[in-house]
Amino acid sequence: MKNISIDDLHFELMLDYEQIQKRIRLIGIDMNLRYEDKHPVFIGVLNGCFMFMADLMKQIHIPCEMSFVKLASYEGTSQGSVHELIGVGMSLEGRHVVIVEDIVDTGNSLVHTIEALEKLGVASIAVATLLLKPECLLYSFDNIMYVGFEIEKEFVVGYGLDYNGQCRNLQNIYRNIDPPATIGMNS
Repeated sequence: MKNISIDDLHFELMLDYEQIQKRIRLIGIDMNLRYEDKHPVFIGVLNGCFMFMADLMKQIHIPCEMSFVKLASYEGTSQGSVHELIGVGMSLEGRHVVIVEDIVDTGNSLVHTIEALEKLGVASIAVATLLLKPECLLYSFDNIMYVGFEIEKEFVVGYGLDYNGQCRNLQNIYRNIDPPATIGMNS
């Protein structure tokens, strides 16, 4: 599909599945080399990361572990405070951790996640995000090591990203084409 509509909002194709998969393969190659002898723990931030994390883990061929956290930082499109809902469920002390995010926008959720992991005494923290909006960042991060795609300040759905719970299942990523005042941004 080239265009989709959700609740009177209109979206056009931005990144197709093949483009996404090519970039994930390259990220996986780099991670396999960087973490070859480190037995990393990949921590996916739900709900948005599920498609990216699943495809990324198919490219990781070294010993590793996985877990998930669930953070809530917005309802619909308005951003708010971050609340951790589900914890990691394993000891991370002394471990090399890779946070897997669908999108880093303002960085509010990422700051919360990094601070929580640092309190657990991890050896290192790297971030892998499918999408990064550099213009929207409110913080400076030196540990965003892997970025699938940098995008403009725009609202996107698909491949794990949603609008009011819809469209996470789409294999492509779509950008909103309605006037900017009509819709907020991703978190």
